[in-house]
Amino acid sequence: MFSICGFLNKNPGIKIFILLAIFALKSCGQAEVSDSESAEGSVTWAEKLGFPSDTRVLIFHADDMGMADEANEATIYLLENGLIQSAAAMAPCPSYEDAINWAIENPQYDVGIHLTLTSEWRTHRWGPVSDTAEVRGLVDPDGYMWRSVPQVVMNASPEEVETELRAQIDKTLAMGYRPDHMDTHMGTLYGSNDFTEIYLRLAEEYRIPAMVIDFSDPEVLDEFRNAGYPVNERLIDMLDSYSLPKLDYFSSVPGGESYEDMRSNFFELVRSLKPGLTEIIFHPQFESEFGKTITNSWQQRAWEVDLFGDPEVRQFFEDEGLIFTNWKDIMERFDAM
Repeated sequence: MFSICGFLNKNPGIKIFILLAIFALKSCGQAEVSDSESAEGSVTWAEKLGFPSDTRVLIFHADDMGMADEANEATIYLLENGLIQSAAAMAPCPSYEDAINWAIENPQYDVGIHLTLTSEWRTHRWGPVSDTAEVRGLVDPDGYMWRSVPQVVMNASPEEVETELRAQIDKTLAMGYRPDHMDTHMGTLYGSNDFTEIYLRLAEEYRIPAMVIDFSDPEVLDEFRNAGYPVNERLIDMLDSYSLPKLDYFSSVPGGESYEDMRSNFFELVRSLKPGLTEIIFHPQFESEFGKTITNSWQQRAWEVDLFGDPEVRQFFEDEGLIFTNWKDIMERFDAM
């Protein structure tokens, strides 16, 4: 039986999703979606894209590139050494231009845009890319983006959200870089069905694949609904209509009381995965005195850098028979379908 507590213990990086889900469910209710409506097609997205049907295909994805130099340096180290497959950068943040300039100079790597509507840290903060006068609902009394997802949902209109998302994408295109994919910082774009509709529509309009989960597997649907996600009928309908590739599953690198504890929890997570296409996110950042002032999760972020270069972890991947991909490869396979 699925345990919410166990899910959270293994996935501390998604606790914010639970908070926003509770908020969304209280605000708009949760429509029922029966197994018969969700069980259509047992073929995974991995198999649709041409991978063997019995394989676990993974993307290890670094979030928060652009947030600070330490995040850029850690992500670049992991990508250049072939230790991870994908990353995404935050357009409103101070080190974004450096991240994108590196991506322009190194087009062989998969770097997407981490669409950002929140500024969650105590001292290291940022405002919108668009003109603040056009998106006042996205800005807190201090002039920065709101700290939490519920604050964004309560204060920002869909029109303001779309204005800001377009500004972030267009800024990147104007720099001469086309993101390989797009995803959502802190899950904000899944905090409201109206926000999700914009997210999916822009992905299709710009033809930049979004981080989207396929809920046609009843077990995956039940797991995320039982964990508190606002998976209602409207969301299911939107995802069914979405025309670009999807993930079969999504998770995050679990935490731990020590590096060894975190690594053990990570092994447990990977062993639990079913065949299909899975993205696992994490937030690498080299340890520094400045980094310690940004977030109290600095130790976890530093351990995550160590994790993917750990020889024991690399051997574990080989022993498990994992296949790795990225969004560039996914879109090439999708276009060839």
